[in-house]
Amino acid sequence: MTSRAFVICGPTAVGKGTVIRQLIERQPSMWLSVSATTRAPRAGEVDGQHYFFVSPDEFDEMVGAGNMLEWATVHGIHRYGTPRGPVLDAMADDRVVLLEVDLAGARQVRASFPEAVQIFIAPPTFEDLEERLETRGTEGPAERERRLETARVELAAADEFDHVVINDDVVRATDEILSIIEAVG
Repeated sequence: MTSRAFVICGPTAVGKGTVIRQLIERQPSMWLSVSATTRAPRAGEVDGQHYFFVSPDEFDEMVGAGNMLEWATVHGIHRYGTPRGPVLDAMADDRVVLLEVDLAGARQVRASFPEAVQIFIAPPTFEDLEERLETRGTEGPAERERRLETARVELAAADEFDHVVINDDVVRATDEILSIIEAVG
């Protein structure tokens, strides 16, 4: 495999995290990018492992210097983003880089780092996504509906991506993404 960056995007509850864990288990040389954030660390979080914890001023400097591949303000409070330097360092070390981002982040990466290959993970049907979100049971009804509305927007944008992978089975979806990565190599 060659050193490339792959954006992984998809709606809530589609299984992005599960597929990414499978990819890394099967190809341990892959590297999942670590986001920077202006929020304080939570109990047990380690700087540089879970996030790069930076001050608002440091975040502003990173954005201003063009050192972020993508970034956003979340819930109107804290900012999160993908620092460019560690991604380039991992690629220089011949690592395959995975960037798990939302739709807005994928669009920003496309603009700031167009050589990244964009992969959208989709559910077999919207009803499957609704069922997965309901079964997960981590959100109340209002939050589920908000997430499903966002998912409708994300699914409508799937054709913006280089590849769309249907996650009807985690092993099959992981195999397909590995095939994409190997084909790019």
